[in-house]
Amino acid sequence: QVQLVESGGGLVQLGGSLRLSCATSGFTFSSYAMKWYRQAPGKERELVAAITSPGATNYADSMKGRFTISRDNAKNTVYLQMNSLKPEDTAVYYCNTRYIFREYWGQGTQVTVSS
Repeated sequence: QVQLVESGGGLVQLGGSLRLSCATSGFTFSSYAMKWYRQAPGKERELVAAITSPGATNYADSMKGRFTISRDNAKNTVYLQMNSLKPEDTAVYYCNTRYIFREYWGQGTQVTVSS
């Protein structure tokens, strides 16, 4: 079955960096787009970044220039490098894929940015 497992979250100070990872299994990773979403307390889940199977990327406006999504098809893993973190980046971060018309989500990893 399809599984997505995020890791790499934690507590970081204003201006710091974190690298999130999402290890996947159960599908042909290299053939599918992957996305990172986040959800802050009391807010709706929002798209952070996306990467297509060939590697084209797209970012939400507030993340452009600070976040980088990448993928390693040999490791079936997608990454999110986050730099210049701000308190408003505090959220649970989820990876996502759409496989055979169904959305799959990981359990999420908490990112907390202190000021």
